[in-house]
Amino acid sequence: MSFWDDWFRRRRRPRRFSFFEDFDRFFEESMKSFFEDVPDELYREETLPDGSRRRTFGPFVHGYSMSMGPDGKPQIREFGNVRPGLLGKPKASSKREPLIDVIEGDEVVQVVVELPGVQKEDIDLQVSSDALGISVDSERYKYEKKLSLPAEVDRESAKASYKNGVLEVTLDKVEKKPPSRKTIRIE
Repeated sequence: MSFWDDWFRRRRRPRRFSFFEDFDRFFEESMKSFFEDVPDELYREETLPDGSRRRTFGPFVHGYSMSMGPDGKPQIREFGNVRPGLLGKPKASSKREPLIDVIEGDEVVQVVVELPGVQKEDIDLQVSSDALGISVDSERYKYEKKLSLPAEVDRESAKASYKNGVLEVTLDKVEKKPPSRKTIRIE
């Protein structure tokens, strides 16, 4: 008997509640369908004090962050490790997408990233002129995000600090020069 068959067998209602049978069957099929594609890294097995074993899985996180952009339009960003997959079936990943806020100022771009439970030695930052890559691969936590920046930045100016689970990255904007003109003499 599979883990899910046993789990649902223990939670079935008595026959007198037949009204809920269709709902229970739909829920059971949905749960089995979701968890058949879960990465092995999200399953854990532990031994309880009485000697029995318990299998747990997760965490499964999905959410949205909304803020107002400098132009007054809302900016909505997803975070977590569960995304819609084919035919609306959710797909879980072993790496989470962290909650991120991007604040564009006149001279700098500031990126604030929430990485709870992570040591600063486990954080890997990669910056290009228009993108920032954030990756954490520790024993317990795995985060990953490649973020397009709202303006071109100077890679050499990057400064980062990490305190109490919050990473702050500050990047100086590249000063845009007006296009230069050259007069061409016609011969």
